[in-house]
Amino acid sequence: MAKIGINIATGSLQQAEMIVGIDLGTTNSLVAIIHPESKMPIALKEHNSSSLVPSVIHFNNAANITVGEEAKNYLETEPHNTIFSAKRLMGKSYNDLKQNAAFFTYKIIDNDDEKLVKVQVGNKFYSPIELSSFILKELKAKAEHILKTPVTKAVITVPAYFNDAQRQATRDAGKLAGLDVLRIVNEPTAAALAYGLGLEKETEKTIAVYDLGGGTFDISILKISNGIFEVLSTNGNTYLGGDDFDHAIVNYWIEELSINDEELKANNSIKQSLRLKAEEAKKHLSFNDEFSTSFNEKELFITKQKFEALIQPFIEQTLQCCTNALKDAALQSTDIETIVMVGGSTRVPLVKHSVSNFFGKEVNDSVNPDEVVALGAAVQADILAGNNKEFLLLDITPLSLGIETMGGLMDVLIPRNSKIPSKAGRQYTTQKDGQGSMRISVYQGERDLVKDNRKLAEFNLTNIPGMPAGLPKVEVSFLINADGILMVKAKELRSGVEQSIEVKPQYGLTDDDVEKMLLESITHAKDDIAIRALVEAKTEGEQILSTTENFLTKNTSLITKDEMLATAAAMQALQLAITMDDKNLIQTKTEELNEITRPFAERAMDAAVGAALKGKQL
Repeated sequence: MAKIGINIATGSLQQAEMIVGIDLGTTNSLVAIIHPESKMPIALKEHNSSSLVPSVIHFNNAANITVGEEAKNYLETEPHNTIFSAKRLMGKSYNDLKQNAAFFTYKIIDNDDEKLVKVQVGNKFYSPIELSSFILKELKAKAEHILKTPVTKAVITVPAYFNDAQRQATRDAGKLAGLDVLRIVNEPTAAALAYGLGLEKETEKTIAVYDLGGGTFDISILKISNGIFEVLSTNGNTYLGGDDFDHAIVNYWIEELSINDEELKANNSIKQSLRLKAEEAKKHLSFNDEFSTSFNEKELFITKQKFEALIQPFIEQTLQCCTNALKDAALQSTDIETIVMVGGSTRVPLVKHSVSNFFGKEVNDSVNPDEVVALGAAVQADILAGNNKEFLLLDITPLSLGIETMGGLMDVLIPRNSKIPSKAGRQYTTQKDGQGSMRISVYQGERDLVKDNRKLAEFNLTNIPGMPAGLPKVEVSFLINADGILMVKAKELRSGVEQSIEVKPQYGLTDDDVEKMLLESITHAKDDIAIRALVEAKTEGEQILSTTENFLTKNTSLITKDEMLATAAAMQALQLAITMDDKNLIQTKTEELNEITRPFAERAMDAAVGAALKGKQL
């Protein structure tokens, strides 16, 4: 039985090459490396500038893209063309974001369904993967400029609570930016590595990683045993962070200066100017008892005591999350041996004191909290490069494994470089009413279309009970054992019908084959993602046409003649767009058809609910 080589099945990793660690953050992102001489992790920056690149993307009217500090300037002046917090959208559907829709100032397409979210800027549509890839491209260019060497391999960090779809989206963003993503690492694990935790063998430790960034908070409880990191629990609030501290000061000043809503609406820049002053005040109050400055010939003043009173409720919320995380891990605060502080907002003294009091011990904050995650990613990158001989990495899969989905797309279940043994599962459904069987085709490779990958096996799941399209739930699960043997199982959950097959994914592949497949995936990344987006847009368009047609047939009585004509015209326009191979045009026409049909779809729903309730006593 073939074992998968520890060297990621590519000879090139044995050469001295630069693998970078990347912290792809909600508010800021950065790159770190292990310094070739000092062997210490360092964040990359030019001269005395900041290592942080704001995770902000601006599109001008000519669709030119700027990322970072320059893009940040447009947040207030051109909110519709300036994307922030793209990380929050990764792997999310419209339904996931509904509650927080007001948070985003740019246009998120709301189809109120389970499809993955898209962002509209002008007449172009972008996926969160594309948006994140623009940030990663900027980081790659910055690293290459500083290091004066090409950067093609990276370790990227994600929150511990990121699910499979969000991790896969992060990998895809890296690929689109021209990076071979060797490993996705949990942010708390990276922070612990930056402190050298887990690098000593035969030690067992339970640690807490308290991460308060600009816009998000999370707490993770980790158990480190013999260099293996296990996440025991995570908790947090993805809409709480240092920005809330700034807003609290801004609102206090608005009240103090008696600035009314009319003034704020009339002059958009007032709030932005106050926010910048508030950020200045927050930093100043970490070392001083009061802050004062002038604004529009008036004095702005705040004491440390007042600031702490304003932010106390936010800190209490984070401590409640810590209580919840401990409860989920079935631990007491005294069981935590080390507390690691992550995120720029943990510099606020009250935050430090509160967390220290909560856990009953001093916190670890000697490593720059803005950089600690990226530094840990660089430590992991160094281990992968084979420079840290103390560390043994578990066997891993050399290429991604997945199945063929609608439109000939590759849906990855186990990404390349996953540790083995490994298992993953995902649910699928039928495309046609009464469909009685489903073909499961298993592929290996990094390209977006299965035709460019290597087919490993195929089988049919038969005897699916006849049901309307979309109703059967077929779970496809992959399990790779310690010998690299892949077991693929498909099970229809409602009826219990199941079928499985055993595959040897390594069979017949040389290191050169793997290297070639990886290289092709990077070379063709841009085209592949564009083809995938086009196929997905076409598939979505065709599904909406089919659904609309069925709906019109069943609900003719509820639709006016004008609505019928408008719908027919929109359907025709979408049908035409599908033949033209233009993703943005298809998505525009799909959105237009959605807008036209939404009112009478709601009417039909009301009528159905009314009929169901008729004669029933509530």
